[in-house]
Amino acid sequence: MLYLSYNAGLRILFSPRRHARRFLPGWLSWAVSALVTFHPGICSVSQPGLPRVLIIGDSISLGYTPFVREYLRGKAEVMHNPGNAQSTWKGLEELEEWLADGTFAVIHFNWGLWDLCYRHPESTVYGNRDKVRGTLTTTLDQYGLNLEQLVIRLKKTGARLIWANSTPVPEGEAGRFRDDPPRYNRVAGIIMRRHGVAINDLYTFLLPHRDRLYVAPGDVHFTEAGYRLLGQKVAEQILAMLDQSVFSRAGASRPSSLPSARSERRP
Repeated sequence: MLYLSYNAGLRILFSPRRHARRFLPGWLSWAVSALVTFHPGICSVSQPGLPRVLIIGDSISLGYTPFVREYLRGKAEVMHNPGNAQSTWKGLEELEEWLADGTFAVIHFNWGLWDLCYRHPESTVYGNRDKVRGTLTTTLDQYGLNLEQLVIRLKKTGARLIWANSTPVPEGEAGRFRDDPPRYNRVAGIIMRRHGVAINDLYTFLLPHRDRLYVAPGDVHFTEAGYRLLGQKVAEQILAMLDQSVFSRAGASRPSSLPSARSERRP
């Protein structure tokens, strides 16, 4: 019987060509790699009649999206952009493709951790991260300019928008400085307020919990418990944004029983 840990499964999802061979037998690794890489609908199951929600983001969002889908089962159809949205540069290149899959009631989106990352081609750390010798992916000023363009395009969809602040960086991360997420979040906040976009402050939300929820020292990714906590917070924000009439047309009422993410028990 094939068994995958949660984080092994996420690694395959984040980078199928790199990790499928490590965790899966030969023919199955090829099949999973091809399916995840080339099938844009791999992250969702069609649920006609329900309001559609699109989550755009990097590996952090890929980690919590399954839990958002779990919390919103029967209430919304939750999709994620194919693969990892990486930096604002990739967003500018591929956003049109991600939006081509129809209309959405809500779009919950983030870019940041890739933008503030330093990389060097000779670094042997995963992702060529190197904040000593590396080059910053996106300067703070350019990040603001890129994000402005992305928000303007997202507003044209007519969807209700929710911006997710970038999550904290732990001490010892190879390619990122711990003080940078607040700086990038501040720039994003100025843009979101100017455009009337709601902000889901995942950074502040995670601060009391972060050190116990990182999957490993110096790693920005989280344990399954961490992703579940984030997924619950994101689901709450999406539910708050979905109009009551949307749920009425879908034949379901807005639930009041979703437990508060703030009451999540510590593992």
